[in-house]
Amino acid sequence: MDYSKLPTEKQNPKTRSLDTLSIEKILRVMDKEDESVPRAVRKVNDALTKGVRMIVSSLKKGGRLFFVGAGTSGRLGVLEAAECPPTFNTPPSLVQWIMAGGKGAVFRSQEGAEDQEWEAKRAIRKRRVRKNDVVVGITASGVTPFVREALRRAKKKGAKTILVACNFSSPIRSHADLLIAPRVGPEVITGSTRLKAGTATKLILNRLTVVSMVQLGKVYGNLMVDLQPRSKKLQARALGILKRFAGVSDTKARRLFREAKGRVIVAILMAKKNFSYQRAVHALKETDGFLRKALQ
Repeated sequence: MDYSKLPTEKQNPKTRSLDTLSIEKILRVMDKEDESVPRAVRKVNDALTKGVRMIVSSLKKGGRLFFVGAGTSGRLGVLEAAECPPTFNTPPSLVQWIMAGGKGAVFRSQEGAEDQEWEAKRAIRKRRVRKNDVVVGITASGVTPFVREALRRAKKKGAKTILVACNFSSPIRSHADLLIAPRVGPEVITGSTRLKAGTATKLILNRLTVVSMVQLGKVYGNLMVDLQPRSKKLQARALGILKRFAGVSDTKARRLFREAKGRVIVAILMAKKNFSYQRAVHALKETDGFLRKALQ
């Protein structure tokens, strides 16, 4: 493969003299380049819509969501998976990550790991990827062997597959049911895809998880009513949501919070509908976890 022809490896004509510029000018150049990223992501909204629908449909059927990648792309997948439980109260098994090189590669670069196709095959087998699961392969270049093999194996197992790449002509696209490929252009530093490509990827993964969780009832309005309050900050946020939503005093909010066993969404129902804990839990179960429906 001629890697020099990849979109992520092209030289940016606007930064050819980067090392001769002042700090202020380098920052302005980076600002200008970064401004193009949201526009590139906006142009793939149709693909993002399809991706969200695919994820929501699968999760409703009992499936799981996997993010697979190497290097920066893999770490972005790790971050996305790690943020879902505290934000949306999802079990750790619902949104998972598969990283080339394993846990060690999350904290220290292991560039050769991206070529280990056998490792991807083993990871897909170990996680028991199956029908109704969705596997999102993340690769800025669109040619990472680890991601290619993971998508190929996942598709063979009957899972839905999505490829997120900054290369519309990625040869891996043949293993994906859906391609999401923002055209971000060449990087400020040639080939350094942790820059514009990484930013675009982060925005795309945010959209896939956030919109999916909204569609699954994890948000009411713009409030994370099903968060996991396992720190002082998150407990304060939970109590704030409860007081604001239910219009109760701090003392009552704390009492309801305890009675609801730390589940904000349950405490809100108890306050607004005068439900017992059991009745509130049952109402949420009957409405598939949608607070708006349960309130009605």
